[in-house]
Amino acid sequence: MSVAFIPDWLWGSAEINQETTQRLLEENDQLIRCIMQYQNKGQAHECVQYQHVLHRNFIYLATITDASPASTSQAK
Repeated sequence: MSVAFIPDWLWGSAEINQETTQRLLEENDQLIRCIMQYQNKGQAHECVQYQHVLHRNFIYLATITDASPASTSQAK
C-alpha cells in the first residue's frame, strides 16, 4: 500500500522523515515503470489505477514540501 494512504486521523501526527520520503520516491519509480509497461503493451486503460496512486503521491510530496520550514526560508 502506498505511503501516501494515510488515514485522516493520522495526518497531523504522521512523522515525515527522509526514510519515508525515499520510500515514496522509490514507489513512484515503480509506478512509473508499471505505467510505461502497460502503455507499451497498448493497455493504457489498465494503468489508470497506478496513475491515480502516482498523482496522490505527487500531491502528498508537494504538500509536505510546501509545509516544511526549509521550503519557506528558501523562497524568500
